[in-house]
Amino acid sequence: MSPLATALQSCDMLLIDGLHAFDFTADASGLTVECMDGRQLRRWVFSAEQVAAAVAIADEWQLDDADGAHRLVCMSAFRAPDDNDNEADLDEPAGR
Repeated sequence: MSPLATALQSCDMLLIDGLHAFDFTADASGLTVECMDGRQLRRWVFSAEQVAAAVAIADEWQLDDADGAHRLVCMSAFRAPDDNDNEADLDEPAGR
């Protein structure tokens, strides 16, 4: 597995060409990314060979396709905890 493919397995969000993308699929066939740019749906498809050939530049990756070079940053999204320990019990009436 290439370094970028490994990084894609642990990230929740991508920044591609300056756009935030939550909808992406990274698997053995390559990388597919979709996001909205205003009202326009943008879509990038990279083959497994293009992902393997990606070049790391600082905290970014450069991927090349027929349209040229694209900048990609792997990011982690913040998630709220699933536990409800800090919430009031809704079964009990409010004290008034």
